Amino acid sequence: MGAASAKRPASLPDGSGLAVAVSHLDIRFGGKGNEFTALSDVTVDIPEGAFVTMLGPSGCGKSTLLRCVADLVHISGGSVSVLGRGPQQAREARDFAFVFQDATLLPWRSVIDNVRLPLEVGKHDKSSYADPYKLLEMVGLKGRENALPHELSGGMRQRVAIARALVTRPRILLMDEPFGALDEITRDKLNEELLRLWQETGTTILFVTHSIPEAAFLGQYVLMLQAHPGRVKEFMKVDLPYPRSLAMRDTVEFIKVTAHLRSLLEECL
Repeated sequence: MGAASAKRPASLPDGSGLAVAVSHLDIRFGGKGNEFTALSDVTVDIPEGAFVTMLGPSGCGKSTLLRCVADLVHISGGSVSVLGRGPQQAREARDFAFVFQDATLLPWRSVIDNVRLPLEVGKHDKSSYADPYKLLEMVGLKGRENALPHELSGGMRQRVAIARALVTRPRILLMDEPFGALDEITRDKLNEELLRLWQETGTTILFVTHSIPEAAFLGQYVLMLQAHPGRVKEFMKVDLPYPRSLAMRDTVEFIKVTAHLRSLLEECL
């Protein structure tokens, strides 16, 4: 896998070194008498270039927090800063890209045309974007450029979705359970490849998962959220060396990390 198609993001102009800064964030849905608090007083700082996995029970607000960063959810209280600016400004500047659980490819467009799609939307300096062909080579799909989505496996479609997300060279990649619907072998393979992409590009990644081993294997940090309402339980650094291989999952050190995460998760229920 080559690194020519994506560049390591530059440091922040203000020198803060933060990709995302969340301060006393509240998210409430519904109206008066029918209000639901999804997130309450969430404060967390995400270092630039970090790989942060997000764990917590269903309903704890993992995806909601991701959508706040992406300017897809109205903020009820507190603040979210993305690369030193508001989420709307970051979205308009294409500072981040989003990968969902479903690849959401356009079925009538070829693989290469799906990757090119963000280049066709809005008025931006397209000369600074990544080469779609090199991105497909980077995610292991060289030779499948003209295939249609229905001709690809689920894992291949997610590779296309990741290449499409990287084509604008985003400084932040938001991923909402992107491998959750895949079989275990395919998921493990994509975990390894995603780590390589992260190390090659330097992109900050926020990755939502329900899998404790996946969170520990991928994450440089794990953000554990507690439910009812959603709030921070722990922001934990994972002291496991990179590069990581699947064999690491059998080590005593890895098992200790997953055991601690499981204990935290049980406290969050």
